[in-house]
Amino acid sequence: MRRHMEPRVTSPVHAIAWLLEGTSDPPGHLWPRWIFLRALGAIYFSAFYSLAFQIRGLIGPDGILPAESYLKAVAGALGPWQRLASAPTLLWWSSGPRALSALCFGGMAASLLLVVNLWPRGTLALSFVCFLSFVAAAQDFSGYQSDGMLLEAGFLALFLAPGGLRPGLGRGHPPSRASLYLLRWEWFRIYFESGVVKLLSGDPEWRNFTAMDEYYQNGPLPTWIGYYVQHLPHAFHAVTVCATLALELALVFLVFLPRRFRLACFLIATPWQIAVILTANYAFLNYLVLSLGVLLLDDGQVVSLLPARFREKGEPGLAPAALGQPGERPRRRWRALRLSACALALGWVGYATAAELAWLFARVPVPSSPVTALAPFRIANRYGLFAVMTRGRYEIEFQGSADGQTWVAYPFRYKAQSLDRAPRIFAPYQPRLDWNLWFASLGSWREYSIVPNLEIRLLQGDRDVLELFAGNPFERDPPRAIRVLLWQYWFTSLPELRETGRWWRRELLGLYAPTVERTQAGELRIVEWPTVGPRD
Repeated sequence: MRRHMEPRVTSPVHAIAWLLEGTSDPPGHLWPRWIFLRALGAIYFSAFYSLAFQIRGLIGPDGILPAESYLKAVAGALGPWQRLASAPTLLWWSSGPRALSALCFGGMAASLLLVVNLWPRGTLALSFVCFLSFVAAAQDFSGYQSDGMLLEAGFLALFLAPGGLRPGLGRGHPPSRASLYLLRWEWFRIYFESGVVKLLSGDPEWRNFTAMDEYYQNGPLPTWIGYYVQHLPHAFHAVTVCATLALELALVFLVFLPRRFRLACFLIATPWQIAVILTANYAFLNYLVLSLGVLLLDDGQVVSLLPARFREKGEPGLAPAALGQPGERPRRRWRALRLSACALALGWVGYATAAELAWLFARVPVPSSPVTALAPFRIANRYGLFAVMTRGRYEIEFQGSADGQTWVAYPFRYKAQSLDRAPRIFAPYQPRLDWNLWFASLGSWREYSIVPNLEIRLLQGDRDVLELFAGNPFERDPPRAIRVLLWQYWFTSLPELRETGRWWRRELLGLYAPTVERTQAGELRIVEWPTVGPRD
């Protein structure tokens, strides 16, 4: 028999309390929560740390896509309250260099405090607000699914975290069922929706089991381990396709089954995510999915893996009774208000995410206004990774010239460029310019304003923008002209790597964007138009 019995749900109020206040009955989730929140703090820190070196060049006053210009445009089109709802960011007060730096360093400080478990609810709130402030104003530089994943997880974690300044395991504040279930729901949707879009896209690469044959080469930012995996035989890659679809479309349903099945799901998905981390740089995306997977476990399963001196702290059944026992409950009015606010927030997110999945899978006609209202906050997202596989690797290269005859390339920090430089592992660090230029290389320069804007900034010799590159070949004076070339890249063969030391080979496809020249009067003019057409 169980030592503790679940309380009977006798009314709607009791049902809400049951969902939101958690339980101390074994098996609990104190240790999985503790591990997840520490990992979430580290992921937040990686995001802010990455931005600290890039944010001025990306959205600063002289950046590629200035936040100030964007917010002025939003303010001109919307009223005072509508603009705040459309772009929820602290940068409305100031978007200058100091404000941008403060946003990054404030986020780093809050995330570090979360890592060391100081005031987790407050530091989670501050981390969320700072990161949302960047995402809401960064335009093309924040259009990634990983940003939405982090904001959704960070928001839900506010309701999962224990109260207090130094809560430890938070025995007095067990994890609420609702927040725990919604975080598991996010983990499930990331996988399942990615599997669904692969089928709905009609991409023959997935149906012919060839989707992984060049995946490691053609992704945004490959690694040296991915280079070697790329050279494995087709049979291996075909099996990987089958395993990917099986995991995303079938195995993830184990999250809804009893604890032993969730443990099996965790043991399968965790090595999978580690393999992805080692073979491709997707910033903090896979680290976040890996961390969410910890919430599939319970105290009993985690404690069995801990050293003996920690086991007593995490034994199931040692936590005190849940909030709500006589003498420990908050005043009734405050408790009712708190439960109502939590129920509204979590219920809203739960409805919006379910509606997103319904639209994706079955086109079910459900009300869309609650979903639309949450969209600017990125806390109820639709996911879907690699619906269509990239069939070639293209790289954009910016070159400058002082005389219009001799051209010198601007060296990138992370993108494939030098043929003899090994692809590195640098995730969870996210180089947003390098990442965006990979997407731009698959389309037209007209669709990506960052390309002509970057040309202009290089002609002006803007220091913040130049910091996004590994070096400045025109340190004394800015160049007179900038051109943008498009290359196609391939991994070299293993024998070629051994003989030449080159990891890449490439072929010039032509001029990707207009060549821009600065006249003696300081005016800009186009001197040559692109020669590269659309790519398949």
